[in-house]
Amino acid sequence: MNSGIKHVALIPDGNRRWAKEHRIPQLEGHRRGYALFKEVVGWCADRGIEEVSIWAFSTENWNRSKEEVGYLMDLMIWALTKDLKQLADKNIQVRVIGRRSNLSRNVLDAIEQAEQMTANNTGLVMNILFNYGGRSEILDAVKEIVHSGIDSKQITEERLHEHMWTADIADPELIIRTSGESRLSGYYLWSGAYSELYFLDRKWPDFSEEDLDDAIEWYRTRERRFGGDSKNNQSV
Repeated sequence: MNSGIKHVALIPDGNRRWAKEHRIPQLEGHRRGYALFKEVVGWCADRGIEEVSIWAFSTENWNRSKEEVGYLMDLMIWALTKDLKQLADKNIQVRVIGRRSNLSRNVLDAIEQAEQMTANNTGLVMNILFNYGGRSEILDAVKEIVHSGIDSKQITEERLHEHMWTADIADPELIIRTSGESRLSGYYLWSGAYSELYFLDRKWPDFSEEDLDDAIEWYRTRERRFGGDSKNNQSV
C-alpha cells in the first residue's frame, strides 16, 4: 500500500490517562506508548511513508514531576542505546529535534551516538522531537539571526527557516493527535502551517493500524490548495 504521504507527524497524547483508566502506574503508560511507536514506524514504512515524527518530550514537560521527567529521560536513553541496533538493522535514520542546551550529558551522548550510527541509513527517517516546542524553535531561530548580525532587510521566510531546528526536515503533510484534544499545543508551528490535522478520541496506547489507515484515507479526501485555487473552487 502506498499512502501518497511522505511525512506523518504524531502527537501521542493520552499515555497517562490511559494508565489511570487501566489502574496501572502512569509511567507504565509511557512505556506502553513507546512500545507502540516502534510498531507504528513499521506500519508507516509498509505504507511507503518516508518520514515519521513523534513528539516525545516538550519544552513544557519539565513542569511535570521530577520522577516522571527522570523516567522520560531514561526512556529516551534506552530507546537510543538498547534499541539502536534494531533501528540500524531496519535501515532507519534517527534524528532528534529540539533544544539541547539543558539536556544532561548522558542524554546528549545517546542522541549523538544514535544520529552518528544511523546517519548513512537510507530507509525511513524517524524524527524524535525531544525538548521541543514550536515557540521555542522560532525564538531560538530569531536569536541566531540577531546574533549573526544579518541586516533586517535580508531576513526572509527562507532565511528564518534555515535557522529552525527542523530546517532539514520535510514539512509534514499529515499531523495526527490522539486522545480527543483538538489542538497542536505548539507542535510544528512553522513547518506545519499547511499540514492536514487529524484528531481522534482514542488514547495513544490504543492507537491501531486501522486508525492509521483511517487517517490516511481521510487525508486523501482533503483538497490541498496552499492558499491558492483548486480545480473547482477558489479559496477566499
